[in-house]
Amino acid sequence: MIQYSYSLDEIDSVTKKLIDLAGEDKIWVFKGEMGAGKTTLIKSLAKAFDIIDQVSSPTFGIVNHYENRHQKEFYHFDFYRIDNPMEALDIGIEEYFYSGNYCWLEWAERIGSFLPEQFFLIEIITDSPKQRTLNLQHVNDGN
Repeated sequence: MIQYSYSLDEIDSVTKKLIDLAGEDKIWVFKGEMGAGKTTLIKSLAKAFDIIDQVSSPTFGIVNHYENRHQKEFYHFDFYRIDNPMEALDIGIEEYFYSGNYCWLEWAERIGSFLPEQFFLIEIITDSPKQRTLNLQHVNDGN
């Protein structure tokens, strides 16, 4: 596990490091308490990936689809309102996860065993109102 602390005014430089550290992983799981900054970090990632669409939490629609200037697709999930993991299957999450496109997941613990075996885990810990610590880990439950 890699640990990295930062202040919120350094978020754009942090996202560049995340992109490098993620390597080939396209499924990114963002874990943290409500208000920790999961969506804020994803907005900064969208900026780094040159996404042209407005980025917001897909709380009610479960998934938002974004494109960047190079027509690459990105998917942003928020499973907070999922009551039953089967609801995630109903929206076709497996197609998204195995599309080869980036998938950014908030509240992934709510979809249980439907999470892919391999993903990049980004745990956000709130140290203070302006300071965060990230615990970063490549997860491969298939090995």
